[in-house]
Amino acid sequence: MDFKKYIRDIPNFPEEGINFKDITPLLQDADALKKAGEVLFEFTNSIKVDKVVGMESRGFFFAPILATRLNAGFVPVRKQGKLPYRKISESYELEYGTDILEIHADSILKGEKVLIHDDVLATGGTAQAVCKLIEKLGGEVVQCNFLMELEFLKGREKLLDYQVVSLLQY
Repeated sequence: MDFKKYIRDIPNFPEEGINFKDITPLLQDADALKKAGEVLFEFTNSIKVDKVVGMESRGFFFAPILATRLNAGFVPVRKQGKLPYRKISESYELEYGTDILEIHADSILKGEKVLIHDDVLATGGTAQAVCKLIEKLGGEVVQCNFLMELEFLKGREKLLDYQVVSLLQY
């Protein structure tokens, strides 16, 4: 299936000079959504996973699907102040400043194998921060799994210690 035909370019969003890759058309098409989930699952090679971590917010679309297929739990990682229970945090670099991600402190147990999923690998800062959160809790990152990768931003370079796969590359 040609998944790229389901990705819409939005020029100058969220700011001037950015060409946003909108995955909404893929999510709206039942066949494309199902097939994308199947291919993302195939990337795991049925590895043993205890938890699938999805990043706010678009990582929440496929991460629970992957968790169900892998017979694993789903763990959300959210921006600061969005999780209600005891949590740990990790800051990461943005183009202009920093931001903070949080995970519940009891969501990953020591020794658990964790798959990370997000919609896009761009600069790698978000994924790198999530890897650090998982490792702080004693988990082992077994794969970083993305719907698409913006190769020109070189985000993979921040994830050299991890297996990284992506369905689409730009």
